[in-house]
Amino acid sequence: QVQLVESGGGLVQAGASLRLFCAASGRTFSSRTMAWFRQAPGKEREFVAGRSGHGSTYYADSVKGRFTISRDNANGTVYLQLNSLKPEDTAVYYCAAARPYYSGSYYATAPIEFDSWGQGTQVTVSS
Repeated sequence: QVQLVESGGGLVQAGASLRLFCAASGRTFSSRTMAWFRQAPGKEREFVAGRSGHGSTYYADSVKGRFTISRDNANGTVYLQLNSLKPEDTAVYYCAAARPYYSGSYYATAPIEFDSWGQGTQVTVSS
């Protein structure tokens, strides 16, 4: 498995930006598809952004054009840049590593396809 620790969340006003960090460790990290999910109170965990093991990025429609996922394999870090934040972006954000079977060129988006999760970091956007 891959060990993941998120940081960078906070309280911001609508329209502001944040950058989330996910520190990853584990022998198979560089080949795994990595993704960010979020979960708001009373709602199910939802996919936000992913970067496949082959380097392709993909996003949920709700964040496309505002959020950007990137990774630095040498430093074992995955980033999520959040721009033009809206109150509806308020949630706990989780970093996740896809199971090897769902890594590579496949665009994993379902939580069941991921086997490593961080503890989450809170993002709160005020109106």
